Amino acid sequence: MVFLELPLLERVRRIAGLGFQVEIWDWTGKDVGALAGTGAVFSSMTGYVTGTLTDDGAAELLRTAEESIAVAERLGCPRLNLHGTGLDVNGLPVRPVQVVTGPMWLAAARTLDRVAALGERAGVTFCLENLNTAVDHPGVPFARAADTMALVEAVGRPGLRMMLDLYHAQIGEGNLIELLRRAGPLIGEIQVADVPGRCEPGTGEINYPAVAGALDDMGYRGTVGLEAWASGDSEQALARFRAAFTGSRAPGSRGDRQ
Repeated sequence: MVFLELPLLERVRRIAGLGFQVEIWDWTGKDVGALAGTGAVFSSMTGYVTGTLTDDGAAELLRTAEESIAVAERLGCPRLNLHGTGLDVNGLPVRPVQVVTGPMWLAAARTLDRVAALGERAGVTFCLENLNTAVDHPGVPFARAADTMALVEAVGRPGLRMMLDLYHAQIGEGNLIELLRRAGPLIGEIQVADVPGRCEPGTGEINYPAVAGALDDMGYRGTVGLEAWASGDSEQALARFRAAFTGSRAPGSRGDRQ
């Protein structure tokens, strides 16, 4: 989402050269060997290609999750991202859902239990991401942070954690610091962007230095990922991201990546 003027491999090298790790989305259209050859450290990637958490698409999700694990092993990537249903190129659900029923919740928990088992055998962690349905992803089931938290907590396995996206949570729920405190050990990774606009911290309404302080107070030492567009210059956007999560505190106290 930064250095968009560069070809993909150059973009990866540029991000890595600035001291950040790299996130990739859909791996199916990428040269995985060339990505591995960049020398970048990959922090997370899409953990499935098609399918859903519910019974009508669970087998497909599990099949493509296994394919994703093989790619993650080639890249040395420790976390694989999941959603309630597959998304198209515009971020819209392939199978939109307006009402999530009780049986759908139970099916999702069963599927996630099996996904977690796959991750545990392979030594990777699947992370269930919250999305907002008001602006970017209408019709996605299990989209709220409260939904992803409930499912991860219900499964209760180390192979499944939350991909807690604070941009989406701010639009959908707000009260971010209390959300972080509640999620605590269920968090596998945190993603950030400001609201509105989905650009780097400091361009919108979220007080990211306060969020960073809350994370320090919690003892969080996991990855914080910038999943945001650059409001202007990409290198400056990354510098603003880093500054929001270091400030006067010791640099390197938490993972940084794009």
